[in-house]
Amino acid sequence: MLPRYYNSLEEILPKNRVLIIYGSRRVGKTFLLNHLLSLSGYKYRIDSGENFRVKEVLSSGDFNLLKEYTEGAELIAIDEAQEIPEIGKGLKILIDHVPGIKLIATGSSSFDLSQKIGEPLTGRKRVIKLFPLSQGELLLGRSAFELKEALPEFLVFGSYPEVLTAATKQEKMEILDELIGSYLLKDILSLENIRNPGVLLKLLKLLSFQVSNLVSVNELARQLQVDGKTVNRYLDLLEKTFILFKIPSYSSNPRKEISKKSKYFFFDNGIRNGLIMQFGGLSNRNDVGQLWENFMISELYTKNAYLKLFQQFYFWRNYNGSEIDLIIEKDGKIETFEFKWVKGKGRLPMSFEKKYGKQSYRIVNNKNYLEYLKLID
Repeated sequence: MLPRYYNSLEEILPKNRVLIIYGSRRVGKTFLLNHLLSLSGYKYRIDSGENFRVKEVLSSGDFNLLKEYTEGAELIAIDEAQEIPEIGKGLKILIDHVPGIKLIATGSSSFDLSQKIGEPLTGRKRVIKLFPLSQGELLLGRSAFELKEALPEFLVFGSYPEVLTAATKQEKMEILDELIGSYLLKDILSLENIRNPGVLLKLLKLLSFQVSNLVSVNELARQLQVDGKTVNRYLDLLEKTFILFKIPSYSSNPRKEISKKSKYFFFDNGIRNGLIMQFGGLSNRNDVGQLWENFMISELYTKNAYLKLFQQFYFWRNYNGSEIDLIIEKDGKIETFEFKWVKGKGRLPMSFEKKYGKQSYRIVNNKNYLEYLKLID
């Protein structure tokens, strides 16, 4: 089994609250859930929100029917719970009126499931997110040497569980193609009435080419021949379905520093490369710097989420061209990072230091990167 950060239900299952696990399709939610349940010692039942009878019971609001459903089980787990109408109300009835019952719900869309559990479970839930396998997790089962040897593979094919266990390059490409077409895009299209799926796919491809670069919503709208509101709506959906995330700019002076544009990064390099069908080796491509920056920022983002570090991520750039790849801020203190694929020299930009003072500055390359990604010291 591939190692995951969450390895015990006792560590993550709160008392008198519903545990909500978000994550994209095929990221390993069901596999992890089954594994944790098998080790828990609880009498449990695991059902799918796509099961008609389960959907009927949990959306009924009928206390007697719901109570009958839980009989004989100490823990109920509902996979793909976003498929159940009024799931929040059903879970609230159970957690409030069935003494000692433990509840878990998983969802592949934070938007769809949060809409349905929202107000009914206010103060009654704990939320965790599951991402593709991180380097910190893989370090729990592999040596640093092994991971560094496989680093080019991670940059090209990413780290979805099925991709990691695939035996050949051809198999990896086929899995990523299926993930993109049959799962991720299908999820987005099912959320809302998207009239032109082609625009969504074109937007994803544009963002794939613009990884690590500034993104202008107005420019995207012009290229896609749609209005800015449509682009913003699609970007929001892509974030809520765990395909990409946004990094805003760090600025205290909009006149001298770029503050109205953002950068978008993919949670998984393989998805990014699959969208534009670029699976060539690193020696044959001109986007290694982009792949490296996307890889490192997504890894640090995942680490922040798993360890509950409550850090804020930013980039910085001024109109003279000086820039910082990543700024991590917490409690008023900042750390700055530059990502170089190969070892090289650098320093904090003078214009930034003059304005914000001397700050921690780190260059992260393919030799020292793992020291920044450990989940356990």
